[in-house]
Amino acid sequence: MRLVLVDLDGTMYDRGAAVPGAAEAIEALRGRGDVVRFFTNTDSQSAEGLLARARARGVPAGPGDLFSPVTAAQRHLGATAGARVLLLGNDAVRGDLAAHCVLTDRDSTHVVVGDCHRDLTFELLDAAFRAVRGGAELIALQRGRYTRNADGDHLDTGAIVAAIEYAAEVEARLLGKPSPDFLRLAAGDMGDRDEIWVVGDDRATDIAMAVAAGARSVQVRTGKYADQRSRTDLPTPADVIDSVAELATL
Repeated sequence: MRLVLVDLDGTMYDRGAAVPGAAEAIEALRGRGDVVRFFTNTDSQSAEGLLARARARGVPAGPGDLFSPVTAAQRHLGATAGARVLLLGNDAVRGDLAAHCVLTDRDSTHVVVGDCHRDLTFELLDAAFRAVRGGAELIALQRGRYTRNADGDHLDTGAIVAAIEYAAEVEARLLGKPSPDFLRLAAGDMGDRDEIWVVGDDRATDIAMAVAAGARSVQVRTGKYADQRSRTDLPTPADVIDSVAELATL
């Protein structure tokens, strides 16, 4: 019996459009008794918003089928007594973490960095730096260098995390991919499985996480595959397929 964790952006859909045959492959796996969950490094949406977007792009997902760095942050902070968070993120993520958010660096025990491209100011970045220098734990929801959208590539959360790390001389705790903790949290309530498979387009996150956690890794030739094809510094997947549509056959 397999637990199959499938990436969303670049795998189930690419540049906003559903990958042909992706949903049918997932249903074929479920029909054989495999459990399929979807995971993403998206740090810009609430759990509810992420599910709605995935379903609008043809992903056969229901409540509880999606796992994101925001989900991981909820679990991590919920298990930390007295957690008070200075958030570099948007209103959607703030809503999911509202129980822990504070307004100033003086009150914070944690600085959480997510997608803040619409909200980031120098004052907020400086406040995050001061909080971390004052002893707050720096948490990265993810640390991607860039994200690929329909209109091209854009700076991602990792660049903001790196700025604070450099200035404060600390290393952030990573909750998203490629942290093996992210995979363990995503699979944690599924009990024992004979196999765990991880399917994604990005060798630097999806495949690296699978290899580090001892899961079987499958890379698809969609999404970031072409950008990374010639790189020799990234982990090698166990299998490579043209798209997730071939997953049930594999």
